[in-house]
Amino acid sequence: MVTTPQPTRPANVIYPDSDGNPMAENTRQFRSIVVIKENLEILFDDDPNVFIAGDLLWYPMEGNNKRRQAPDAMVVFGRPKGVPEASPQENRGSYKQWEEGNIPPQVVFEILSPGNRLKEMVKKQQFYDRYGVEEYYIFDPDRFDFHGSIRNQTGSLELIEQAENWTSPRLGIRFELIEEQFTIYRPDGQRFLTPTELAKLAEQQRLEAQQQRLEAQQQRQEAEQQRQEAQQQRLEAEQQRQEAEQQRQRAELAETRLRELEARLQQLEGDRSLWLGFHPTFVGGLKRG
Repeated sequence: MVTTPQPTRPANVIYPDSDGNPMAENTRQFRSIVVIKENLEILFDDDPNVFIAGDLLWYPMEGNNKRRQAPDAMVVFGRPKGVPEASPQENRGSYKQWEEGNIPPQVVFEILSPGNRLKEMVKKQQFYDRYGVEEYYIFDPDRFDFHGSIRNQTGSLELIEQAENWTSPRLGIRFELIEEQFTIYRPDGQRFLTPTELAKLAEQQRLEAQQQRLEAQQQRQEAEQQRQEAQQQRLEAEQQRQEAEQQRQRAELAETRLRELEARLQQLEGDRSLWLGFHPTFVGGLKRG
Protein backbone atom coordinates (compact mmCIF):
# COMPACT_ATOMS: atom_id res chain seq x y z
CA MET A 1 0.00 0.00 0.00
CA VAL A 2 1.51 3.30 -1.09
CA THR A 3 1.64 6.08 1.47
CA THR A 4 1.19 9.56 0.03
CA PRO A 5 3.09 11.99 2.27
CA GLN A 6 1.02 14.97 3.49
CA PRO A 7 2.84 18.28 3.92
CA THR A 8 2.92 19.54 7.51
CA ARG A 9 5.26 22.56 7.11
CA PRO A 10 7.21 22.04 10.36
CA ALA A 11 9.78 24.65 11.24
CA ASN A 12 13.52 24.32 11.87
CA VAL A 13 13.89 20.73 10.60
CA ILE A 14 17.29 20.04 9.09
CA TYR A 15 17.60 17.44 6.34
CA PRO A 16 21.24 16.28 6.15
CA ASP A 17 22.76 15.63 2.73
CA SER A 18 24.70 12.63 4.05
CA ASP A 19 23.95 9.73 6.35
CA GLY A 20 27.64 9.17 7.12
CA ASN A 21 27.76 5.82 5.34
CA PRO A 22 30.16 5.14 2.47
CA MET A 23 28.77 4.83 -1.03
CA ALA A 24 30.34 1.37 -1.35
CA GLU A 25 32.26 -1.05 0.80
CA ASN A 26 34.46 -2.49 -1.91
CA THR A 27 35.55 -1.83 -5.49
CA ARG A 28 33.23 -4.45 -6.98
CA GLN A 29 30.16 -2.87 -5.44
CA PHE A 30 31.34 0.62 -6.40
CA ARG A 31 31.97 -0.45 -10.00
CA SER A 32 28.48 -1.92 -10.33
CA ILE A 33 26.88 1.25 -8.90
CA VAL A 34 28.84 3.48 -11.26
CA VAL A 35 28.09 1.34 -14.32
CA ILE A 36 24.34 1.38 -13.67
CA LYS A 37 24.10 5.05 -12.73
CA GLU A 38 26.32 6.43 -15.51
CA ASN A 39 24.77 4.30 -18.26
CA LEU A 40 21.30 5.40 -17.16
CA GLU A 41 22.53 9.01 -17.36
CA ILE A 42 23.68 8.37 -20.93
CA LEU A 43 20.46 6.57 -21.84
CA PHE A 44 18.25 9.47 -20.74
CA ASP A 45 20.65 12.28 -21.57
CA ASP A 46 18.29 13.80 -24.13
CA ASP A 47 15.28 13.86 -21.81
CA PRO A 48 15.42 16.93 -19.56
CA ASN A 49 12.68 15.55 -17.31
CA VAL A 50 14.39 12.39 -16.12
CA PHE A 51 16.44 12.82 -12.95
CA ILE A 52 19.01 10.16 -12.11
CA ALA A 53 21.08 10.02 -8.94
CA GLY A 54 23.40 7.72 -7.05
CA ASP A 55 23.65 7.46 -3.27
CA LEU A 56 21.37 10.50 -2.80
CA LEU A 57 19.28 10.70 0.35
CA TRP A 58 15.55 10.57 -0.37
CA TYR A 59 13.24 12.16 2.17
CA PRO A 60 9.63 11.21 1.38
CA MET A 61 7.95 13.19 4.16
CA GLU A 62 8.40 16.79 5.16
CA GLY A 63 9.07 17.18 8.87
CA ASN A 64 10.64 13.75 9.33
CA ASN A 65 14.39 13.68 8.74
CA LYS A 66 14.76 10.17 10.13
CA ARG A 67 12.61 8.51 7.50
CA ARG A 68 14.95 8.33 4.56
CA GLN A 69 16.89 6.05 2.25
CA ALA A 70 19.86 6.55 -0.08
CA PRO A 71 19.38 4.14 -3.03
CA ASP A 72 22.57 3.18 -4.82
CA ALA A 73 20.86 4.44 -7.99
CA MET A 74 17.41 5.89 -8.57
CA VAL A 75 15.44 7.20 -11.52
CA VAL A 76 12.72 9.83 -11.28
CA PHE A 77 10.55 10.52 -14.31
CA GLY A 78 8.92 13.93 -14.42
CA ARG A 79 11.64 15.88 -12.58
CA PRO A 80 14.38 18.06 -14.14
CA LYS A 81 18.01 17.04 -14.21
CA GLY A 82 20.66 18.71 -12.12
CA VAL A 83 23.12 20.78 -14.17
CA PRO A 84 25.80 23.27 -13.07
CA GLU A 85 23.95 26.33 -14.37
CA ALA A 86 20.59 25.22 -12.99
CA SER A 87 18.71 26.47 -9.96
CA PRO A 88 19.67 25.31 -6.43
CA GLN A 89 16.69 22.93 -6.46
CA GLU A 90 18.04 21.12 -9.50
CA ASN A 91 21.51 20.83 -7.92
CA ARG A 92 20.16 18.67 -5.15
CA GLY A 93 21.99 17.74 -1.99
CA SER A 94 19.11 15.39 -1.25
CA TYR A 95 15.78 14.50 -2.80
CA LYS A 96 13.02 16.15 -0.75
CA GLN A 97 9.90 14.70 -2.27
CA TRP A 98 7.58 17.55 -1.21
CA GLU A 99 9.79 19.96 -3.20
CA GLU A 100 9.66 17.69 -6.25
CA GLY A 101 5.96 17.77 -7.04
CA ASN A 102 5.53 14.93 -4.53
CA ILE A 103 6.91 12.52 -7.17
CA PRO A 104 8.76 9.53 -5.69
CA PRO A 105 11.57 7.72 -7.53
CA GLN A 106 9.92 5.19 -9.82
CA VAL A 107 12.94 2.89 -10.22
CA VAL A 108 15.50 2.04 -7.54
CA PHE A 109 18.67 -0.08 -7.60
CA GLU A 110 20.52 -1.55 -4.63
CA ILE A 111 23.93 -3.18 -5.05
CA LEU A 112 24.68 -5.51 -2.15
CA SER A 113 27.94 -5.53 -0.25
CA PRO A 114 29.30 -8.03 2.29
CA GLY A 115 28.13 -5.69 5.05
CA ASN A 116 24.45 -5.77 4.09
CA ARG A 117 22.22 -7.64 6.50
CA LEU A 118 18.85 -9.31 5.88
CA LYS A 119 17.09 -7.02 8.36
CA GLU A 120 18.46 -3.95 6.61
CA MET A 121 17.32 -5.16 3.19
CA VAL A 122 13.85 -6.03 4.52
CA LYS A 123 13.52 -2.49 5.88
CA LYS A 124 14.54 -1.07 2.51
CA GLN A 125 12.00 -3.26 0.74
CA GLN A 126 9.28 -2.03 3.09
CA PHE A 127 10.35 1.59 2.64
CA TYR A 128 10.28 1.41 -1.17
CA ASP A 129 6.99 -0.47 -1.10
CA ARG A 130 5.40 2.09 1.21
CA TYR A 131 6.54 5.22 -0.62
CA GLY A 132 5.70 4.41 -4.22
CA VAL A 133 8.68 2.81 -5.97
CA GLU A 134 7.40 0.99 -9.06
CA GLU A 135 10.46 -1.15 -9.82
CA TYR A 136 13.05 -2.31 -7.30
CA TYR A 137 16.18 -4.21 -8.39
CA ILE A 138 18.82 -5.85 -6.19
CA PHE A 139 22.15 -7.17 -7.48
CA ASP A 140 24.77 -9.02 -5.46
CA PRO A 141 28.08 -8.76 -7.40
CA ASP A 142 29.84 -11.19 -5.06
CA ARG A 143 27.31 -14.03 -5.48
CA PHE A 144 26.09 -12.96 -8.93
CA ASP A 145 22.54 -12.95 -7.67
CA PHE A 146 19.88 -10.68 -9.14
CA HIS A 147 16.32 -10.09 -7.99
CA GLY A 148 13.64 -7.61 -8.87
CA SER A 149 10.23 -6.51 -7.70
CA ILE A 150 7.52 -4.66 -9.56
CA ARG A 151 4.38 -2.97 -8.29
CA ASN A 152 1.35 -5.12 -9.04
CA GLN A 153 -2.29 -4.24 -9.58
CA THR A 154 -3.01 -4.31 -5.85
CA GLY A 155 -0.40 -1.60 -5.29
CA SER A 156 2.31 -3.67 -3.67
CA LEU A 157 5.82 -4.62 -4.79
CA GLU A 158 5.77 -8.21 -6.04
CA LEU A 159 8.77 -10.44 -6.73
CA ILE A 160 9.60 -10.92 -10.42
CA GLU A 161 9.69 -14.65 -11.07
CA GLN A 162 12.35 -14.63 -13.84
CA ALA A 163 14.35 -11.48 -13.22
CA GLU A 164 17.44 -13.04 -14.82
CA ASN A 165 15.91 -12.32 -18.24
CA TRP A 166 13.71 -9.34 -17.59
CA THR A 167 13.01 -6.04 -19.37
CA SER A 168 12.20 -3.04 -17.22
CA PRO A 169 8.81 -1.57 -18.23
CA ARG A 170 9.90 1.91 -17.13
CA LEU A 171 13.47 1.97 -18.41
CA GLY A 172 13.28 -0.35 -21.40
CA ILE A 173 16.59 -1.97 -20.40
CA ARG A 174 17.02 -5.74 -20.24
CA PHE A 175 18.74 -7.68 -17.45
CA GLU A 176 20.50 -10.91 -18.29
CA LEU A 177 22.11 -13.24 -15.74
CA ILE A 178 23.87 -16.25 -17.21
CA GLU A 179 25.95 -18.26 -14.72
CA GLU A 180 28.46 -15.68 -13.39
CA GLN A 181 27.86 -13.03 -16.02
CA PHE A 182 25.40 -10.22 -15.26
CA THR A 183 24.73 -7.92 -18.21
CA ILE A 184 22.37 -5.01 -18.72
CA TYR A 185 21.33 -4.11 -22.27
CA ARG A 186 20.05 -0.80 -23.55
CA PRO A 187 16.81 -0.69 -25.61
CA ASP A 188 18.96 -0.62 -28.77
CA GLY A 189 20.66 -3.88 -27.77
CA GLN A 190 23.99 -2.34 -26.74
CA ARG A 191 25.22 -3.47 -23.35
CA PHE A 192 25.99 -1.17 -20.44
CA LEU A 193 29.70 -0.28 -20.53
CA THR A 194 32.18 0.31 -17.74
CA PRO A 195 33.70 3.81 -17.36
CA THR A 196 36.93 2.52 -18.93
CA GLU A 197 35.02 1.09 -21.90
CA LEU A 198 33.06 4.31 -22.23
CA ALA A 199 36.30 6.32 -22.25
CA LYS A 200 37.83 4.04 -24.90
CA LEU A 201 34.65 4.23 -26.96
CA ALA A 202 34.65 8.03 -26.72
CA GLU A 203 38.30 8.13 -27.79
CA GLN A 204 37.59 5.78 -30.69
CA GLN A 205 34.66 7.92 -31.79
CA ARG A 206 36.84 11.04 -31.47
CA LEU A 207 39.54 9.48 -33.67
CA GLU A 208 36.94 8.31 -36.19
CA ALA A 209 35.40 11.78 -36.28
CA GLN A 210 38.85 13.29 -36.76
CA GLN A 211 39.56 10.83 -39.59
CA GLN A 212 36.23 11.67 -41.20
CA ARG A 213 37.05 15.39 -40.96
CA LEU A 214 40.44 14.78 -42.62
CA GLU A 215 38.83 12.71 -45.36
CA ALA A 216 36.17 15.36 -45.88
CA GLN A 217 38.88 18.03 -46.08
CA GLN A 218 40.81 15.93 -48.59
CA GLN A 219 37.65 15.44 -50.65
CA ARG A 220 37.02 19.19 -50.57
CA GLN A 221 40.60 19.82 -51.74
CA GLU A 222 40.24 17.25 -54.53
CA ALA A 223 36.93 18.75 -55.55
CA GLU A 224 38.51 22.22 -55.58
CA GLN A 225 41.38 20.91 -57.69
CA GLN A 226 38.91 19.31 -60.09
CA ARG A 227 36.96 22.56 -60.21
CA GLN A 228 40.11 24.50 -61.04
CA GLU A 229 41.09 21.94 -63.69
CA ALA A 230 37.61 22.14 -65.18
CA GLN A 231 37.85 25.94 -65.13
CA GLN A 232 41.22 25.73 -66.87
CA GLN A 233 39.76 23.38 -69.46
CA ARG A 234 36.87 25.78 -70.02
CA LEU A 235 39.34 28.67 -70.47
CA GLU A 236 41.42 26.63 -72.93
CA ALA A 237 38.29 25.58 -74.81
CA GLU A 238 37.16 29.23 -74.94
CA GLN A 239 40.59 30.27 -76.20
CA GLN A 240 40.46 27.57 -78.89
CA ARG A 241 36.97 28.69 -79.83
CA GLN A 242 38.12 32.28 -80.12
CA GLU A 243 41.16 31.23 -82.21
CA ALA A 244 38.89 29.15 -84.45
CA GLU A 245 36.54 32.10 -84.76
CA GLN A 246 39.45 34.38 -85.70
CA GLN A 247 40.65 31.88 -88.31
CA ARG A 248 37.14 31.63 -89.70
CA GLN A 249 36.89 35.41 -89.88
CA ARG A 250 40.31 35.67 -91.60
CA ALA A 251 39.30 32.97 -94.06
CA GLU A 252 36.03 34.76 -94.79
CA LEU A 253 37.92 38.05 -95.20
CA ALA A 254 40.42 36.45 -97.55
CA GLU A 255 37.63 34.85 -99.54
CA THR A 256 35.80 38.16 -99.73
CA ARG A 257 38.95 39.94 -100.93
CA LEU A 258 39.54 37.19 -103.48
CA ARG A 259 36.03 37.59 -104.82
CA GLU A 260 36.48 41.34 -104.92
CA LEU A 261 39.77 40.95 -106.77
CA GLU A 262 38.26 38.51 -109.26
CA ALA A 263 35.37 40.89 -109.82
CA ARG A 264 37.82 43.73 -110.29
CA LEU A 265 39.85 41.72 -112.81
CA GLN A 266 36.70 40.78 -114.69
CA GLN A 267 35.70 44.42 -114.77
CA LEU A 268 39.13 45.45 -116.07
CA GLU A 269 38.99 42.74 -118.69
CA GLY A 270 35.57 43.98 -119.78
CA ASP A 271 36.78 47.56 -119.96
CA ARG A 272 39.77 46.53 -122.07
CA SER A 273 37.62 44.62 -124.53
CA LEU A 274 35.25 47.53 -124.79
CA TRP A 275 38.09 49.96 -125.38
CA LEU A 276 39.66 47.81 -128.09
CA GLY A 277 36.29 47.54 -129.79
CA PHE A 278 36.19 51.29 -130.16
CA HIS A 279 39.86 51.69 -131.39
CA PRO A 280 40.57 48.94 -133.98
CA THR A 281 43.19 51.09 -135.93
CA PHE A 282 45.26 51.31 -132.76
CA VAL A 283 45.12 47.59 -132.40
CA GLY A 284 46.16 46.99 -136.07
CA GLY A 285 49.03 49.37 -135.67
CA LEU A 286 50.16 47.49 -132.67
CA LYS A 287 50.10 44.28 -134.66
CA ARG A 288 52.18 45.72 -137.62
CA GLY A 289 54.70 47.13 -135.38
